[in-house]
Amino acid sequence: MESRSAILLSFLLLALLLTTTSAQLRSDFYKNTCPNVESLVRSAVSKKFQQTFGCDASVLISSPSEKDNPDDLSLAGDGFDTVIKAKAAVDSDSRCTNKVSCADILALATRDVVVLAGGPSYTVELGRRDGRISTSASVQRHLPHPNFNLDQLNAIRFSNRIYNFSPKSRIDPTLNSAYALQLRQMCPINVDPRIAINMDPTTPNTFDNAYFKNLQQGKGLFSSDEILFTDTRSKSTVNLFASNNGAFQQAFVTAITKLGRVGVKTGNQGEIRRDCTRIN
Repeated sequence: MESRSAILLSFLLLALLLTTTSAQLRSDFYKNTCPNVESLVRSAVSKKFQQTFGCDASVLISSPSEKDNPDDLSLAGDGFDTVIKAKAAVDSDSRCTNKVSCADILALATRDVVVLAGGPSYTVELGRRDGRISTSASVQRHLPHPNFNLDQLNAIRFSNRIYNFSPKSRIDPTLNSAYALQLRQMCPINVDPRIAINMDPTTPNTFDNAYFKNLQQGKGLFSSDEILFTDTRSKSTVNLFASNNGAFQQAFVTAITKLGRVGVKTGNQGEIRRDCTRIN
């Protein structure tokens, strides 16, 4: 029931406004060192996709502060090894061994999963290096703390929208009533923290614009979802993406390409991890 799922429209709007540089990132970065890197990653991802839908592989480091954190109980555990298996496939080619970063493999795997789920294909810029620092503090500041009181927890969870929204209304009035009852069935008050609720109740396994159509119908899971439709500043964008899947997909490609350039390490910075789950 955690709210760490990305808010897709916010992600798009933020990324479209970013000014980034990618002078050292290019699509043919590995043409001389690992020319078939894309096909190797695609093959591994396709095989894994047939076994398990979903990939939480952006949580790579195996430590209590990241992948093994109790707050991640609701994440699909079997999806964690997608990048690990893709890395093994890449390193199995003698030309590629220890030459391709986990960061680049993750970027390629992301594109491949989007395509497999029915989304757009796009060119991935490559040349990232892996970071050497992963601290508990840098991870935990984005997650709920164990000492949070009820008000703090309610601020980041959706259960207050269906059980105790206000003294006048137990259910958030902006939430579709049928959807609220459905959520109550899936998420009882004494909920198992391992339960995961789809942010898209209609086509959760398909990359499409249904998320935005859901917002129009009062089916945004979190308050931070529904506000994108109720706030006039973003409502027009929600309406555009809901009515035009092509516009949404084009914006997504632009956004994810820009985000892929943010804060990257290149050149002699960082390292090429031999094992994606730990720093060399």
